[in-house]
Amino acid sequence: MTRFVSTRGGIDPVGFEEAVLQGFAADGGLFVPEEIPRLGREDLERLAELDFPALACELVSLYLEPGIVPPEDLKRLIDDSFGAFMHEDVVDLVRIRDQPDVRVLELFHGPTLSFKDMAMGVLMNVVDYFLEKRKEHLNIVLATTGDTGPAAAWAAAGKRQIDCWPLYPRGMISVEQERQMTTLDADNVHPVGVENCADGGDDLDIVVAELFTDAELKRALGLSSVNSINWCRVMVQAVHYFYAYFRTVERIGDPVVFSVPSGAFGNLFGGFLARSMGLPVERFLCANNTNNALHTAFSTGVFPRRDLVQTPSSAIDIVAPYNFWRFLYYAANRDSSRIRRWMDDFASHREATLDAETLAFIQAGFLSASVSDKTTMDTIRSTYESGDGYLLDPHTAVAVAAVDAVADRLPADARIVCLGTAHPAKFPEVIRKALGCGEALPQAARHPSIDDARSACQHLRLCDLDSLKSNLVDAMTRQRSRRGR
Repeated sequence: MTRFVSTRGGIDPVGFEEAVLQGFAADGGLFVPEEIPRLGREDLERLAELDFPALACELVSLYLEPGIVPPEDLKRLIDDSFGAFMHEDVVDLVRIRDQPDVRVLELFHGPTLSFKDMAMGVLMNVVDYFLEKRKEHLNIVLATTGDTGPAAAWAAAGKRQIDCWPLYPRGMISVEQERQMTTLDADNVHPVGVENCADGGDDLDIVVAELFTDAELKRALGLSSVNSINWCRVMVQAVHYFYAYFRTVERIGDPVVFSVPSGAFGNLFGGFLARSMGLPVERFLCANNTNNALHTAFSTGVFPRRDLVQTPSSAIDIVAPYNFWRFLYYAANRDSSRIRRWMDDFASHREATLDAETLAFIQAGFLSASVSDKTTMDTIRSTYESGDGYLLDPHTAVAVAAVDAVADRLPADARIVCLGTAHPAKFPEVIRKALGCGEALPQAARHPSIDDARSACQHLRLCDLDSLKSNLVDAMTRQRSRRGR
């Protein structure tokens, strides 16, 4: 039976249901499975024949205790999660730049046009399922740098057992991303625009962490989170690596490199999880923008916390990528004492220095690159102007540009899959600047749902960072009182 422990090693193991509903572990760590299930070649060949929802059912079931979610219920929850996607295969693989070995894995065909929809719907459905059985209610609190908030808001909308509180740094996400949250007509969704966030979403992460480390407050308010700190999110994000690999190779074992635009490291951890389960991925490429703490850690062994720099790829403007601790837990051979020391050093000294053994583990399977704003914009333009006019969003452009940056270090026979994490329609100002097209956006930079949200009425709360925690506590207390909880 799969059990889950904290990366900091300070709690007793819990089951899947508790790990999902708690979000953060009580000791401030992240939940990870005691053992990662392994798949053999015959398993992979069988899974390769499945469509996306069926593949997700098979992989998710490996982490569930027997009987906790009956197979027919799991199938229903997952089918419902992907039912609103706008592509018949859920995701799509597209060749770009007339390069037969380079593909973009389009993960943005969900309701909010972001890869965050891939796992958020499953997570919210699973949480609601468990809460309904328990006759309980949760306040879901999350910080977002642009895409997680809309995905969570849409996935939570209308659920009776959940109130959703997406927190975002006002003015540091696109207007389109903000409106995807604030124009949603759902009584249980409460977006909060937070002002004076010098470090963007990282400032919000600190407030969220403070809420969750207060055990009495967490219990009284019924708090949980659906950021990629939640195990269910990163678990489901492993699925698209399996699916893309199966549809890229001619035979199991062929080399594939995944280039992943990386902020909080949740999506890339999903790839690491897939490989740990037995998917034969050749390399992962961690693609950072100017906020390149991960690239620095991968290349030097020093994991720094620097001041935030705003970039065109705003959803990965993160200076404290919390899922990296989850990865380091495995890279350090599950040594919780090292994780605690590194986390404390990172918090108190603004950097953690990895030992040689851990760094060697990382560099054996990962490459990394840091992509400048200019290169990001140039990549959008050059890709659009070549081939059949494929338009990259600024985050996918970071992944594509990273491939160019490390081209001489990639296996000659490997196929490259760049993760396409958002639709370009969410970033019209960036696209205008990159293409120099003025107000006349190309059709590829438009989407009906984005156009509709521009004229819809907004519902939002505004708050200063200094008073965010107290205002959240007051608002959630009133909300629970109104609901009779």
